[in-house]
Amino acid sequence: MTLHHVVVGVDGSLVSVRALDWAADEAARRGVVLVVVYAVPDSDEAGPVLASAVTRVRARHPELSVVTRDTVGGPVRTLVRESEGADLTVVGTRGMGGIAGLLFGSVSLRLAAQVRSPLLVVRGDHPCDDGRPVLLGLEGDRDEDTALYAFQEAERRAVPLHVLHSWTHRHITPELPSLVPVMSPGQEQLVQQGRAEDSVPRFSLARLSERHPSIQVESRTVRTGPAHALLEATRDCAVVVVGTHHRTHRFGPRLGPVAHTLLHRSHCPVVVVPTAK
Repeated sequence: MTLHHVVVGVDGSLVSVRALDWAADEAARRGVVLVVVYAVPDSDEAGPVLASAVTRVRARHPELSVVTRDTVGGPVRTLVRESEGADLTVVGTRGMGGIAGLLFGSVSLRLAAQVRSPLLVVRGDHPCDDGRPVLLGLEGDRDEDTALYAFQEAERRAVPLHVLHSWTHRHITPELPSLVPVMSPGQEQLVQQGRAEDSVPRFSLARLSERHPSIQVESRTVRTGPAHALLEATRDCAVVVVGTHHRTHRFGPRLGPVAHTLLHRSHCPVVVVPTAK
């Protein structure tokens, strides 16, 4: 499909209905086509579920263009394929099976590690449009694609963007206390590292802020584990946006600890954006 579109996976469960509602709102906000996908063992099972999905979407967004697609096969492989070229792919977090239950256990990591476009995992219980800020978890300059998505998301929602940059200092060899009241080489190295890390959000976001002057940006750096800091910040945000730095493993692609934690414990929906290594 060459048109701009949002993909959502459904399976008839209540959780997938919530994902469907979010996906419809996202497609309407972007002014793009909504593609509703159902991966099933037998295509004959898909008809009633897809028909019900279309009826629900049209009740919420009568003008929204909706395309349905049933695919015989596994949900992970199906959504990985459907995500290619999509503006956004949306799934629920729990269910009794199928796509709605994707993000439970190891299957969630496989999907997030393989998708080819931004993936929205519907978590929490607040509505899609509730005026809360967008939260960006930033690691460094290589997260420019992730930062761009977060700015665009804040712009679409007309809400502020909160940026959280977290770091922990690298190991520095312990030194004996100095008898002279000056900073030791190790202490100076730690201070310089802190200044460099603190400057990352400013340099990374300056260009994007110029391109999106209407977005109010609040940036802060915390010296704690990034997963914990982001997790706490998700309590008051509409969505949290993080990059997925895919890592090769002998059992297949894997995500880092930050994305892993947020996918399973975030208080709000999570958007993972594929980034270059």
